[in-house]
Amino acid sequence: MSTPADGDERAEGGAKRIAGGRDPAVAPEAALAEAFRALLRARAPGASVCPSEAARAVDPEGWRGLMDAARRTAALLADRGEVQVTQRGRPVDVRAARGPVRVRRTPAGEGGAGGT
Repeated sequence: MSTPADGDERAEGGAKRIAGGRDPAVAPEAALAEAFRALLRARAPGASVCPSEAARAVDPEGWRGLMDAARRTAALLADRGEVQVTQRGRPVDVRAARGPVRVRRTPAGEGGAGGT
């Protein structure tokens, strides 16, 4: 059995992935959206996640490079009513927010205001 070569890509489950584990064939926003959903499913109702948690889930080694995409993805999910973005516990439009934000399920659990 061969082992992955050092470098930017490695084989994992027969698919090529970049060093942090992200499949380069999948757009980062799609992977980030699924990461947000999975992280929130694993948390108690009302709990929140930081966009960096989703970025780390997608690419543990290169997560910092995904932070802008993570915030864009949070905005998209908020626009769809899937999540609410907050800052200091208050709903915000992540596009206008400066500094740390959190992402949580919408208060109703599905749909509702997107925090924009």
